[in-house]
Amino acid sequence: MKKLVLSLITLASVSAVAKSIPAGTYSVDPAHSKIGFEIPHLVISSVEGRFSTFDGSVTIEDKLEKSKANLNVDVSSIDTNNKDRDDHLRSADFFDVAKNPKLTFVVKKISGTPEALKLTGDLTIKGKTKSVTLDAKYLGDVNDAYGNQKIAFTAEGKINRKDFGLSWNNVVEAGPVVGDEVTLKIKIQAGRPLAKK
Repeated sequence: MKKLVLSLITLASVSAVAKSIPAGTYSVDPAHSKIGFEIPHLVISSVEGRFSTFDGSVTIEDKLEKSKANLNVDVSSIDTNNKDRDDHLRSADFFDVAKNPKLTFVVKKISGTPEALKLTGDLTIKGKTKSVTLDAKYLGDVNDAYGNQKIAFTAEGKINRKDFGLSWNNVVEAGPVVGDEVTLKIKIQAGRPLAKK
């Protein structure tokens, strides 16, 4: 019985260590990250898209709640797999890329545990800034073959596009062409050089 108890304690300890996030400042790796979204279309379906050009950083402190992060997105890189729709999204009807080329998310508060995080920060779209909270999960860390330590997260949350001035719409028999609620889906891999021994 004692062996069983000791084994369970050991497994719990290993699990706790595995879920801790190594402190440090990491640069977002766009090649292995994704900033995507999904929005209702014609009431009965949805459209998914992503932004292909972005950068950012994640700073993990020893006290997790003091950690911070930021993302800077090139809005013109929007891709919904339809050129005409993407051109419309870049226009003044939606993002107005000529006047508002960047979308930013600055995380000001991190709470919870690595496996169940809350990221609260300022999301700025089309010049309008709103506080947004995303549900996030830490996926782990690993050292790559090039001398870098990598960490990874997923985050998801919902926003109302009209809160950010993205109010264009049209109506068909079934209802609005574009829904108001947007689901943000973010996958981040970030890295930093390993400390030299």
